[in-house]
Parts: sequence; C-alpha cells; structure tokens
Amino acid sequence: MKIFLDTASIESIKKFVDMGVVDGITTNPTLISREKGHPEDIMREIVKIVKGPVNLEVVATNTNDMVEEGLRLKKFGENVIVKIPMTMDGLMAVRKLKEKGIKTNVTLIFSSNQALLAAKAGASYVSPFIGRLDDVGQDGMTIIRELVQIFKNYGYQSEILVASVRHPIHVIEAGKLGAHIVTLPPEILGKMLTHPLTDKGLSLFLSDWEKVKKEHKYNI
Repeated sequence: MKIFLDTASIESIKKFVDMGVVDGITTNPTLISREKGHPEDIMREIVKIVKGPVNLEVVATNTNDMVEEGLRLKKFGENVIVKIPMTMDGLMAVRKLKEKGIKTNVTLIFSSNQALLAAKAGASYVSPFIGRLDDVGQDGMTIIRELVQIFKNYGYQSEILVASVRHPIHVIEAGKLGAHIVTLPPEILGKMLTHPLTDKGLSLFLSDWEKVKKEHKYNI
C-alpha cells in the first residue's frame, strides 16, 4: 500500500520525504491557503521536492474551466495529478483530460456509486472521504470494502485513494481491505511512527549501555 502525505507544508513534506516513507502528495485549496507564500510558488516547490505523484486541485466548477486549469497545473511538472470534484461537470473534465493524456484524481467521493462513475469516466484515482462519513454516523470503511470488490470484479484501472484519514487505525483497516493508497496528514503519519514501548525499550537500552561504558571505561 502506498502512503501519500496530505499537506502543503514544505517543512513536513521535506521531513517525511527524506525519511523515505512518502510515495506522493495530496493537496487542496484549503491546505494551500494555510501556508505562507504565493499558491503557485508553493505548488512548484512541492512538485520539485517530490518525485512521486503530486495531486493539485482545480478551483473551477464548470467543465471547460476545469480542463483549462488542469492544463495549467500540469505545466508545473510531469508528476502532477489533477484533482477534480465529483460533479457532472467534473466527470466530463476527467474524460477530456484523459483524452489529452493527463491523469486525474476525483475527490469528494462519499459513495461507491460515485466512485464507480469516476472510474468509468477515466479517473486515475478515486478518493473516498472515509473520515467525513464516520463523522455523520456512517462506516467509512464500507465504501472501501465495496470498491475493492467492484474494481476487482470488473478490472477497473483506477486506484482507490483513501482520504480523510482520522487516525492510524484507518490506515491498517484500509490496508487489510486492499486499498491501493492512503493519504494522511503529517500528524497522523507521526503517530504511526511512535509507540510507548519503543520509547521505553530505547531508554532501557541506553541506560544499560551507559553502565557498560562506565564499568569498562568504554567511550565509543
């Protein structure tokens, strides 16, 4: 399973990319609005840092404008994936961009029906928002379970990109179900790195080693 980082923070992106655990990036207008600097400068910098897919989202709402904006975003780099909202105009834009050889990610998906239509329209990625479904009392993982089965049944090439991840358990659940990708905020990825028993064990190892050094006058 691939892990994407859901952020526009250059600092966070550099940190986790250097760690070697990030396969790609997802951004959106809200995330970019939280960062200092011109939006285009931020997007260019992200594309420069990350070798894998970088998802940049359109803000237009009609088909022609979405296509034009998608073409502009693609100029930032070959690894750019154009994020398109799950609307009728959006799916028409997905089809037109695919004809031009541009990969897309259909976002704001909240049902398996929506994801199925996005896949049929030619989306490279479909992004179900599982956390937001959980927030309104639904089981967000149900849509992942359904999509894995549907895509397997009919050989759809779209990758299932699990979005709106709220905690590390979502990552494990998505992986067990066979999702292709999860995208998560830096704070969630940080939680995946840590465990209290790891900290306790390391502290014990270092304490014991200090005793060895003192006993044998070992300075390395």
